[in-house]
Amino acid sequence: MSTDNGMSARKELEVDSHIRWMIRRDMPEVLSIEQSSFEFPWSEDDFIRCLRQRNCIGMVAESDDQVVGFMIYELNRSDLHVLNFSVRPDMRRRGVGCQMLDKLVGKLSQQRRTRIALEIRETNLAAQLFFKSAGFVCVSLLKDHYDDTTEDAYVMHFNHASATESVPTNRITRMAG
Repeated sequence: MSTDNGMSARKELEVDSHIRWMIRRDMPEVLSIEQSSFEFPWSEDDFIRCLRQRNCIGMVAESDDQVVGFMIYELNRSDLHVLNFSVRPDMRRRGVGCQMLDKLVGKLSQQRRTRIALEIRETNLAAQLFFKSAGFVCVSLLKDHYDDTTEDAYVMHFNHASATESVPTNRITRMAG
């Protein structure tokens, strides 16, 4: 029995979600999450236009047969670029976002895509803190980035662990590795 009530309460709140490819019938739930999450939400046409591109991927987090979160990202030559990411408001701070990020981080490799990149509105403090806690770092500021406002965006990156470590390459290392 745990004596730390904070930790046991947090464990009870965590949700075990299943991350899978987004399909057409997910769109009503995804749009509902989008509408409840953002002041300037994407429309259904925005989602469809994006997902029809060859390098765009949509994923959802599902719990109890309900979509509780989603992410849209682009596969680029050397990175994954998150375009849209949200968790249903009543499911936030319950591990769903972390599970989706873990799935995305698992797609990184030292040989191919070594970084996840994204932009966050300067007013979206909750998202900034969430991604910072997940290991993302702010690398630059994009002035007047959005079409709908004059708001700036922070560019944040997450680098694959082996991409940032310098490993000496000598004959012994190559033979042992």
